[in-house]
Amino acid sequence: MIKPAHIHSSLRGDNALPLRPASQVMDLERLGAMHQSRLSFMRSLMRKVMLERWQIVLSCCDLDEKGHGTVVYQISAPYGVYSFVLFSNWLDPEQRNDRVIAEQWDLTMALVAGKVDDHYLETLRKNVPKQEAGRVDSRVFVLSRANRSLRNFDYVVDTLAAGEQPDVQKIEQVGYLYRTTAVYGSGKLGMADWEKVQSRWPDFARPFSAEMFTCFMLRNFSLLQVEHIARHQSPDTFSPMDITIKRYVGIGNSTGLGMAPFLIHHPLLFNQWIEMRELALARVRVLGAVDSTIKKRFRKLLDRTTHHTRQTKTEDPWQSDHNIQVIKDLKALHKQSSQPFTRWGQLILWSEKNCSLQGQELLVSVLLELYPELVNKLEDYCSAEEFLDLDPIMPLQTLQTVIEDRYDWALTMDFIADGARDIFWYRSEEKMEPRLGDALKEKGKDRQMALGVGYAVRKCYDQLLDYISEFPDHNTARFMVARPKLRGIVRRIQSMNRCLYGDIQANLLHRDVLPMHLLRAKLSFFGVSKFDPKSRLWVRNTMFQGAPLLEDIGGTFDDDWFMPLSPEYRSDETIAITSTKTTKHTEEVAAL
Repeated sequence: MIKPAHIHSSLRGDNALPLRPASQVMDLERLGAMHQSRLSFMRSLMRKVMLERWQIVLSCCDLDEKGHGTVVYQISAPYGVYSFVLFSNWLDPEQRNDRVIAEQWDLTMALVAGKVDDHYLETLRKNVPKQEAGRVDSRVFVLSRANRSLRNFDYVVDTLAAGEQPDVQKIEQVGYLYRTTAVYGSGKLGMADWEKVQSRWPDFARPFSAEMFTCFMLRNFSLLQVEHIARHQSPDTFSPMDITIKRYVGIGNSTGLGMAPFLIHHPLLFNQWIEMRELALARVRVLGAVDSTIKKRFRKLLDRTTHHTRQTKTEDPWQSDHNIQVIKDLKALHKQSSQPFTRWGQLILWSEKNCSLQGQELLVSVLLELYPELVNKLEDYCSAEEFLDLDPIMPLQTLQTVIEDRYDWALTMDFIADGARDIFWYRSEEKMEPRLGDALKEKGKDRQMALGVGYAVRKCYDQLLDYISEFPDHNTARFMVARPKLRGIVRRIQSMNRCLYGDIQANLLHRDVLPMHLLRAKLSFFGVSKFDPKSRLWVRNTMFQGAPLLEDIGGTFDDDWFMPLSPEYRSDETIAITSTKTTKHTEEVAAL
């Protein structure tokens, strides 16, 4: 495996590429402004599946007329055979709940290694529908569950049963038929841990590829199921869904606070993701030729992104305001791109002075889309060896310099100011899910999760200076003997000094912290779109909208489903456009 330090020299050549500084990139608000790109995990997974022509067949489809029962897909990939097992059960509408406390779901599913015989299928049937209450073995990579969209599912079934096509504007309002509420992997509940998956099954050796594949398969099953139910509901009038509408149907996702700590607990991996993206941008800035053809393609992508943003529906005022600003930014970029320039760096610098953070980072995603030949190969550098090593012989004077150079952002923070340490992160006893606590009102701060990296660095630095004043010639080992509780943060400081990025430069203990930025950052690397926050702690979004379908495997693939738009479906008769009520914010977006 190529380590980060080696990546730099192998990709930059003799002249160093102009990477953006960590002080800019690792700002929490900027991280929360990032968007999907060619390097997002869904995109790289689809390239892999399509180019390697995975064979995915329905080996078992035992569904009743209501779509309840068992389905098994068999997947043949270059390095192995796998099974996607799904259980569909009737769910009382009053029991349908997207929160982690739910105990029943419309669908539960698992991605497992090898073929599934009757005996193993029964074992899965007894445990998979129970989710956290069940137990599975290490053949299982991923465990997940999903609920129907109340606004779309029955409507689509009834429409197809009547021999008609769904109104694309109704599909646009939601974008999916099912919404996942959890996708578990990496050793949880008895499943194979990440090291085992990565080493034994190369088809899923990239981070979160098995989880993303599970969501891809769920999306395809949702399309199969609505047609199955509609066909049984009215066999004489049933009509299958138009293929262009099918491709526009994605899979929904509800992401809460549980995802937020990952980026702090895995700084080396997060550094690798950020560095991969920044290297891609640097390549485009230096090597991306700017001519009339590429400028035309650039403006088309700006137009597509503008329309995609208009089609993003949310009732959240904060997100709506950002969407309005993004549309303004895209228009300004479109206009500015008509001016003469020879390097994309000129437009990037202009955007940093004239656009919002959302607009700036969306420009990055659009630029990466223009140069697949410069960008795609970097997806092979999305993994990292996650070892935070302690260097016991490092002189304390060197450790002090490292902190002052790399963590200057933490040293400038005022941790005794009002609100600076009002929040603490902990895990709930019932579901072991991350939660936010009020340090001034709630008990349990003594059991908090170690997410306040900046504050920990500040405390370490203060104690280090006191120690150095007395023992200036000691090394790190002696300091650790005297201050054993600082071992964890010192190990992190020394290890992260080998990286360019990785540490989020924010005080995550501040009462005004927005965990939504952490969720957005991680989800952007997954490749989701159409963010719809429901609070500052959880967000709905859409996955795989516009992606290829199972029936597309083996056909022509141009990897062009960035910022998908709703299809303009036309049959012999024009489909009526259904008017919908909009909020003030939605009306403003439409006006733009």
